[in-house]
Amino acid sequence: MPLLTVLLIIIIIGVVLWLINSFIPMDRNIKQIFNIVVVIALVVWLLKVFGLFTYLMNISV
Repeated sequence: MPLLTVLLIIIIIGVVLWLINSFIPMDRNIKQIFNIVVVIALVVWLLKVFGLFTYLMNISV
């Protein structure tokens, strides 16, 4: 996946997250949990896109 596409998706997710946080009334705790879930999902997606997810899964301690 081209780097520009990845950057565009990150920007879109950030804008959507900002819009949800700004204009949808939610309890602060629910909003915080929602933000954490979105950020974790984005990080996992980025790891998969760059091929690091399988590498990290194969590391044994």
